[in-house]
Amino acid sequence: MQGGTFATINRLLAAAYRRHKTPIVELTKIRTANPFLILLTTILSSRTRDETTAQVSERLFTRVRSPQDLQALSVREIESLIYPIGFYHTKARHLKQLPGVLRTRFNGSIPDSVEALCELPGVGRKVANLVVAVAFNKPAICVDVHVHRICNRLGLLSTRSPFETEMTLRRILPKRYWINWNAYLVSHGQATCYPRNPRCDRCPVWRHCRRIGVNTRHLPNPEQNPKPAP
Repeated sequence: MQGGTFATINRLLAAAYRRHKTPIVELTKIRTANPFLILLTTILSSRTRDETTAQVSERLFTRVRSPQDLQALSVREIESLIYPIGFYHTKARHLKQLPGVLRTRFNGSIPDSVEALCELPGVGRKVANLVVAVAFNKPAICVDVHVHRICNRLGLLSTRSPFETEMTLRRILPKRYWINWNAYLVSHGQATCYPRNPRCDRCPVWRHCRRIGVNTRHLPNPEQNPKPAP
């Protein structure tokens, strides 16, 4: 790594995280320790803004608190509860299938490993890793578009896909940082490190960032004009 260490970046992003809005899946954990509800929120959050996921989750959870509650609903009822979540037709079908798979394969319990979670309808590695980390507090690295983009922009690695980023981070990122890495980078990506026109003038880790792929010609110098992140 150039210009810093994982420990330094983790510490700086952790401090910034406390000033930002809490990502929706982390917020669900604060409100409930129920792994089933955390799983539902994580599935719903994929390709959906946190604000929308928060509203939909609150509405869904007035009807659904257990796999049995979800099983009792029709696909059409689930669709009406989760609209306008992204890909709500597909997600409704997956949610309808979920209780049956949990019952037949996992005795009604939420599995706590990435491999087992990936057997559930609508669950890929991103969702599975996040559930393992958030619901079960076990080391797992969830790589979404924010984590993939920021890790490459920082120059921590050079990868072409989120899966490749996950596998690389599993090798190079100390395990003690795995659980919170997603929350810190997602928060940073939403507040400061945008896909386009990142706010480098208020970035807490700019000293440790190689700014790979960023047009730095017109970027302000944070040392001359420091701005705290909101």
